[in-house]
Amino acid sequence: MSASSHTVQHQPEQSRFAILIDTHVARAEYTLAGDVITFTHTIVPKAMQGQGLGIKLVKAGLRYAREHHLKVIPQCAMFAGFMRKHPDTQDLLAEEGRALVA
Repeated sequence: MSASSHTVQHQPEQSRFAILIDTHVARAEYTLAGDVITFTHTIVPKAMQGQGLGIKLVKAGLRYAREHHLKVIPQCAMFAGFMRKHPDTQDLLAEEGRALVA
């Protein structure tokens, strides 16, 4: 199955964005403080790797931040790397997050 056939679910009660396939869960975890969302970890189980799910989670998280007027701190290496490669996302960075994508 391709990543395009998998839906990202926002699960705010667990502070994460998730993709569920069978018994496996790929997830991007975050904390929220005021108008700042800090992405802390992106985890894709081995059985789910190689399908572009991590990037799909990153895009969903950043889209949520933009739609809700949140600033981003990308503590997670996957979020920081994506934002570094996509300057069009860097307007979302909180001041504290700028050094993480430099």
